[in-house]
Amino acid sequence: MKFNFDEIIDRNGTDAYKLELREKTFGKSDVIPLWVADMDFAAPPAVVEAIQKRASHPVFGYTVRTRKFNDAIVNWLKTRHNWEIRSSWIEFSPGVVTGLALTVLAYTKPGDGIIIQPPVYPPFFSVVKDNSRRMVFNTLTNENGRYEIDFKELEELASDPQNKMMILSSPHNPVGRLWTKDELMRIADICIKNDVLIISDEIHSDLALYDNVHIPIASLDNGIANNCITFMAPSKTFNIAGFSTSYMVCSNRELMIKYKRTLNRLHLYTGNLFGGVILESAYSEGAGWLDSLKTYLEGNTDLVYDFIKERLPFIEMVKPEATYLLWLDFRKTGFDQKKLVSFLVNDANVGMNDGLMFGEAGRGFMRMNIGSPRSVIQKALENIENASIKAGLK
Repeated sequence: MKFNFDEIIDRNGTDAYKLELREKTFGKSDVIPLWVADMDFAAPPAVVEAIQKRASHPVFGYTVRTRKFNDAIVNWLKTRHNWEIRSSWIEFSPGVVTGLALTVLAYTKPGDGIIIQPPVYPPFFSVVKDNSRRMVFNTLTNENGRYEIDFKELEELASDPQNKMMILSSPHNPVGRLWTKDELMRIADICIKNDVLIISDEIHSDLALYDNVHIPIASLDNGIANNCITFMAPSKTFNIAGFSTSYMVCSNRELMIKYKRTLNRLHLYTGNLFGGVILESAYSEGAGWLDSLKTYLEGNTDLVYDFIKERLPFIEMVKPEATYLLWLDFRKTGFDQKKLVSFLVNDANVGMNDGLMFGEAGRGFMRMNIGSPRSVIQKALENIENASIKAGLK
């Protein structure tokens, strides 16, 4: 079956975050919105049909997640990630970020240190800070555009008994790294040796590109799984984030009990009526759509990479190994961050995520969402080129 990712779908009137908050965020309402990490593509037909079928029933009362919910997850992880799990290892979360906050509350105390790896997804900072824990930075090193983990520093940080947890972004948002087996093993060895619990955000796990393979860290061996909580979701994969349906995987019974207690204490366990419907349909019938999507995203990535190489020499880009997010290096422009944002917004009329949202290591960078029809990405690139000519950058 062919899917038309080139179709321009009008999202006005849908209360879309990326549209409705443009003026508040950028000071104008007409920038090309390449910021918030959702896509402008229609969800898989099977998902849409499943929602419509359920919506045709006029009663929308309380529901439960049946065995089909867990079975769909078990089958998906086995077929897509070669990870065999048990149904009893799965628990619901209203969202991955909510899950991260729940683990902070369940497994740490105020004042405890939590290791994160900037430049990283902004909620990693807030789930630590807003819950009165200490942010501990193991900043990634940028080696000619390829980001690496500073393992020596990670070892030092993990050896501090006050640091109790590490939140891992895997695949990493925004730098697009898929951590290798050796890297994951080193992370796990360090954390296990120092009694540091690993919380792995793997929401982009299905979006490995260019024949790269995502490895769930908990799949490496039972000892690692025993010290790990993994969060996943169909939301980024199938562009269904608005249904707030995610899940955690944990084989450690003691850790699972603590998580469930926190989930129940905050009354966040119910979910919504359509959550199970969309997860089951996406995981059961969405594989072909996902494969086509990834091919299209690779084409968008190639477009941006080639355009930059040929026509925007002041930008540096390394192709991501996963995600539909590009981490663009604008430091050659010589602009400070405020001027860089103004250049893109006011001169090029393009709205991206400010690199400083991801920590100080993001200074001079911007994050670009390429989950849009190719014509939209092309227009944004041409706008940047035209603005650069006026600014004397070419």
